[in-house]
Amino acid sequence: MNTSLITTSTGLEGYRVIKHLGVVRGITVRSRSALGNFAGGLQSFFGGRLSIYVELCEKAREEAYQLLIQHAQALGANAIINVRYDANEVMPGITEVLAYGTAVVVEQA
Repeated sequence: MNTSLITTSTGLEGYRVIKHLGVVRGITVRSRSALGNFAGGLQSFFGGRLSIYVELCEKAREEAYQLLIQHAQALGANAIINVRYDANEVMPGITEVLAYGTAVVVEQA
C-alpha cells in the first residue's frame, strides 16, 4: 500500500472509492519502565517538555499506525480513509493506543 493514500478525510482527492472493505485497526499497549517513570518524574519536577513521555507516545502511535496499514493490506486495500487515533489508560502506567480507519480500494478519477 502506498502510505500516501492514507488520510483523515472521508475521501482522497483525485481518487474514486470503488470498494469499501470495512473498518481496520492497529492496536498496541505500552507501559513506562520504572527507570522511564523516574526520569519522567525528574523532567516534570523541572517543568517543560517531557521528552521521555513524548518519545513513548510517538513510538506507540507509530506502532499502531503500522499495524493499521498491515491490517488494511491483508484485506486487499490500497488506501485507508477517515483515519483516527484513540488512547486509553488500561491501568496506571499502561496505555492502549488505537489507530483505526476504513480500508478501501480506490482508482484514479
